[in-house]
Amino acid sequence: MDLINFKVGQKTISLKILDILLTERFEDNLTSLPNDNKSFIGVKDYMEIPTPIFDLGIILNKKSTQEANQSLLEVFSKWQRKQQDWFSSLESSINQQTVFNDNIDCQQSSFAKWYKSFKTDNEDLQAIIGRFRIPHEHLYQRASELIELTKSGQTERAKKELNSERNSSFTQLIRLFESAKEQLSLDYKPIIIFTTKDGINPHIGLLVDKVEDSINYKKEDVKPLDKLTDVGFKIDSQTKNMMRGLIKLEQKHSVLIDPSAIFRPAHLMNQQSEETEAYGLF
Repeated sequence: MDLINFKVGQKTISLKILDILLTERFEDNLTSLPNDNKSFIGVKDYMEIPTPIFDLGIILNKKSTQEANQSLLEVFSKWQRKQQDWFSSLESSINQQTVFNDNIDCQQSSFAKWYKSFKTDNEDLQAIIGRFRIPHEHLYQRASELIELTKSGQTERAKKELNSERNSSFTQLIRLFESAKEQLSLDYKPIIIFTTKDGINPHIGLLVDKVEDSINYKKEDVKPLDKLTDVGFKIDSQTKNMMRGLIKLEQKHSVLIDPSAIFRPAHLMNQQSEETEAYGLF
């Protein structure tokens, strides 16, 4: 069985090559139609056939990847503003020879705790976040030293060294924030997968983040979801109807998706065994 893997948020999904007519770059040029399904984002022509497009991120993650990325961008911006405010307060304290009331213990820094616990499947983004530690810890160490210089009456020296830190460690930290935000934009290259049930006509389109790779699997490589659902693991009905099993990759699993199940007639919704066999796994 030949499959193609796609990225959807933190998840990897697989579709049979025979279910795919075409993939194309998403240009955000869909025709909107009234609909109560939150994952339905509009209609696009495939060979002059209007085809409904669904956001697979909303179906699988309850949130579109674009929305999730925007939320993360706001988190990065929030921490960036806090670091800028911290440095401005330090600068003001030294220039005016006043008490610095902010934290200078890096071990107690909420920002340090955040970036140390940050996890993402985006390896480039993870690498950027990992580089926060050195300039951030250095700034906290230098802050303590500059405050002591000011207390001892060496204000001009403290000002000079603080300006040097602004042009080195602090600037490096701010550039890392900008790189992290840029990486989010670079990594998101959404495409539409036009799927088919007969190999000729389009059925639906699925919006995913990007193409991963192609693989070949045998039926025994696809593990059923029964074990998960039997122990009370809840999956909403729309998602459950689409999922055909798990495929073990190197570090994680991919979810095998049957796109035709989105519009499956109501009288077939509970016939899991028939659906699996009909999907061509046996």
